[in-house]
Amino acid sequence: MYRWRGQMCFGLVLGEATNVVQKDAEFDVTYNDTVTSENQTIYAFNHTVSRNKTEGVRVTVDVLLNASESPILFVVRQKQAVLSFQVPLILRGLYQRKYPYNHIGRTLCQPPTVVASETQYFYVDVSTLSSLGTHYQLRVSRVESFTLQTNKKFSFTASPSQPQYFKYVFPEGEDTVIVKVTSDMNFPCSVMSIQDIQCPVYDLDNNVAFIGMYQTITKKGAITVQRKDFPLNSFYVVVVVKTEDEACGGPLRYYPLRPDELIDAGNRTKILDVIVSPAIKTEVYVMGMLFCLGIFLSFYVLTLMVACVHNKRVLKLLLYPVALISFDLIFQPGKTPASPYEYGSFGKNLCHFSFHSFIPIFSLAGRSRQESLSSVEEDDYDTLDDIDSDKNIVRTKKYLCVSDLARKDKRILSKKYQIYFWNIATIAVFYALPVIQLVITYQTVVNVTGNQDICYYNFLCAHPLGALSSFNNILSNVGYVMLGLLFLLIVLKRDITHNRALVRNDINALECGIPKHFGLFYAMGTALMMEGLLSACYHVCPNYTNFQFDTSFMYMIAGLCMLKLYQKRHPDINASAYTAYACLAGVIFFSVLGVVFGKGNMVFWIVFSVIHILATLLLSTQLYYMGRWRLDSGVLRRVVYIVYTDSIRQCSGPMYIDRMVLLVLGNIVNWSLAAYGLIKRPNDFASYLLAIAICNLLLYFAFYIIMKLRSGERIKYLALVIILFTAVVWGFALYFFFQGLSTWQKTPAESRDHNRDCILLSFFDDHDIWHFLSSIAMFGSFLVLLTMDDDLDTVQRDKIYVF
Repeated sequence: MYRWRGQMCFGLVLGEATNVVQKDAEFDVTYNDTVTSENQTIYAFNHTVSRNKTEGVRVTVDVLLNASESPILFVVRQKQAVLSFQVPLILRGLYQRKYPYNHIGRTLCQPPTVVASETQYFYVDVSTLSSLGTHYQLRVSRVESFTLQTNKKFSFTASPSQPQYFKYVFPEGEDTVIVKVTSDMNFPCSVMSIQDIQCPVYDLDNNVAFIGMYQTITKKGAITVQRKDFPLNSFYVVVVVKTEDEACGGPLRYYPLRPDELIDAGNRTKILDVIVSPAIKTEVYVMGMLFCLGIFLSFYVLTLMVACVHNKRVLKLLLYPVALISFDLIFQPGKTPASPYEYGSFGKNLCHFSFHSFIPIFSLAGRSRQESLSSVEEDDYDTLDDIDSDKNIVRTKKYLCVSDLARKDKRILSKKYQIYFWNIATIAVFYALPVIQLVITYQTVVNVTGNQDICYYNFLCAHPLGALSSFNNILSNVGYVMLGLLFLLIVLKRDITHNRALVRNDINALECGIPKHFGLFYAMGTALMMEGLLSACYHVCPNYTNFQFDTSFMYMIAGLCMLKLYQKRHPDINASAYTAYACLAGVIFFSVLGVVFGKGNMVFWIVFSVIHILATLLLSTQLYYMGRWRLDSGVLRRVVYIVYTDSIRQCSGPMYIDRMVLLVLGNIVNWSLAAYGLIKRPNDFASYLLAIAICNLLLYFAFYIIMKLRSGERIKYLALVIILFTAVVWGFALYFFFQGLSTWQKTPAESRDHNRDCILLSFFDDHDIWHFLSSIAMFGSFLVLLTMDDDLDTVQRDKIYVF
C-alpha cells in the first residue's frame, strides 16, 4: 500500500518539477535545504548490509515553517521497499481531531539479504507543490542497538511522529521469550507491537494494529512470543506513542470548534525501556502440572486415611458390646438380659446404642423397606395429614425442637431434596456448553487479530500452551473440580451408610440426630466442580463481558450453603429446588444488568437497593414466622394490628428472641450494604453482589455455631479441626485474592500496571494461589457443614433445639 502510494505521489511531483538535483549523501550529516514546486532534491545513500548483522537506518526530518496547506513529501526508495510520509504529518484522533507534527523520525525497514554481504543503495526524494520555498532539515543515521540482546535492557524515546522499532533474533535453544516494555511515565499512552520481519513495518498510530500482536501500555507491558509463529526466527518490537490518551484511561481533549481545525498535541515524548527475557522451559510446565495434581490428590489420600481410622474406631466400638453379650451367654448362661440396652452406658440413652445395629454381625435378616422411593410423590397426598389441624400450633411454639419440624415422611423429603442435584446438573450442562463455545471464540479472535487488549491477563505470568494464552490460570482451577468430586464421594459414602442403617431399622438413624438429607450436599459438590470449569473458561479470556462465568456458581454455592444450614433444623419447611433456583436465577439476572447498565447509573442503583431491602424484609418475615404468614391484601392491616397490640397497647418483647437477634443483625448488614451500593455505586457490580451473598452466609454460619454452643451442644474434634483449618486457609486465600493482578474495571493498559511476575515455581502467580487456597477452603467449608452436627447422632430429635 505504501509502495504504490509513494510511487504514485513521486511520479506526480516529478512531472511538475522543472529542476531535479541528485546529491550523494552521507550518514550522520544534517542537510539544510529549501524545496519548492520548481525543484526537487534526491539524496543518494549507500551502506553495507550483512546477512549475519542487521544495522538499523533512521531518517529524521524537521520542517521549520508551518506548511500545512502545501506539505513537503518525503519518499524513501529502497531495494525492496518504499516509505513515504508528508511533513507536517497529520495524525487523527477520536472524532476526527487532527494533530500536526513537524518533527518526524522513521526507521527504515531492512529486508533480509541472501548473500553474506552486499552494498545497498537507497534514495530520499524531497518535493512539494508549494510555489513558496519551505526550509527543512534532513539527517540519516545508523541506529545503535537496533538488534536487542537477551536479558539486556535498552532505553529509548518515542513520540507519535517518531516511533521506534527493534529487531530480536531467537537464540539457539530458546523457543519462547517474553518482551517487556516499561516506563516511569503513565502518559502519553503508547502501543507495543510484535511484527514479523517484513516490509512495510506498521509503526504509526493509525496502522500499528494492522498485523502482529499489540497492546496498549502506560507504565508496563509484556507479550509472550513463540518461535513457531515467526518463520524467520526473528521479529520486530515496535513501540508507538498514541496521539491521545483516552485508550489508556487518560483525559479526552476538547472537541474542535471547526472540523478542519488543527490541534497542538504538545510534548508527547516518552522514555521507555525494553528487555527480552527467556520464558520458562517445558520442564517447568510439567512441574506445575505435577504440583497441581499432587496437592489435590493428597486430599484423596488424607480422606482415605481418616476413613480407615474412623472405620477402625467404629468397629472397635461395635465389637465391645457384642463381646459383653457373648461373655454373658457363655459364662453366665442362666442370665438373660432384660433388654439389649442394659450393658454399660448403652442403657442410658435409647439412641446411643441399638441392638439392631448388630443384626448384620449375627447374620440376622433386617427388615427391608417395601415402598419404592421413586413411586412416592409429595403432591399425591397430604404429608402432614395426621397433624394438619395443629400445624400452625406446632410451628409457632416458643421453643421448637427438630422433631417438630421433621414430621413429614422421609421418603418424600429425600426425593424433594434430590431435585436440587438433578436441577443443578441440568443447569450446569445447558450453561457450560455455550460458555465453552464462546470462550473458544474469544481465544480465536485474540489469536487471529493479535489484539491483546481483549483479554485481561497477568501478562508477566501468562504461560501459553497450544492456542491458550494463559494456561497456568486455567490449570490452577483443577482443584475445584477434584475437590468437588472428592466431596461427592464423601457424601455418597455417608448416604450409603445411612441407607444401610435405615434398612436394618437402626434407631439412631430413625429417631436421633439431625435428619439426613443429602440432596443439597450433592448439589453443593456439583456446584464446586462447575465453579472450577467455568472459572477456567473465564480465564481463557478474562474481561468484563464474561466475568459472569466466574461468579454465577459462586452465587449458587453461597445460596446452597445457606439453604443447607437452614435445612438442618427445618427439614419440613425448607424451600423447594424450583423456588431456590428461581431466586438464584433472579440474582444472576441482576448481576448481568448491573455489569451492563449499573456503572454510574443512579436509577439502576435506586431500583436495586429498593428491591434488596424489600427482599430482606420479606425473607425476614418468612423466617421469623416459620412460613406461617400470608402475603395478601390484608398484610398491612395485620402488621398495623401487631404493632399496636405488641408495642403500643402493651410493651411485650418478641416471642422468638434468638430468631429476632439473627434477623435484626441480618437486616442491619443488608441495609448497610444497600446504602453503600447506593452511595458509592461500585463499578464491579458482580463482586458487590457476591459480597452481599457471602456476608449473609458468614452471618448465618456464625449465628448457627454460637446458638449450637449456647444450646449445650458440642463440636466433635474432627469437625473442630476442619473449622480451624478452613478459617486459616480462607485468611490466606483472601490475602492473595486482594493482590489484584488485573482489573477489568480499568482500561487494559491501566490493568497491566497491576501485573506481577510469577511467585510459585516460576509458573503460578498470586491469582493461581487464590485458586488453590479458595478451592481448599470451599472444600473445607462443605466438610464443616457435613460434620458439624455429628455430635447429635445419638441425641433424640425432641431434645435438639431449633434456632
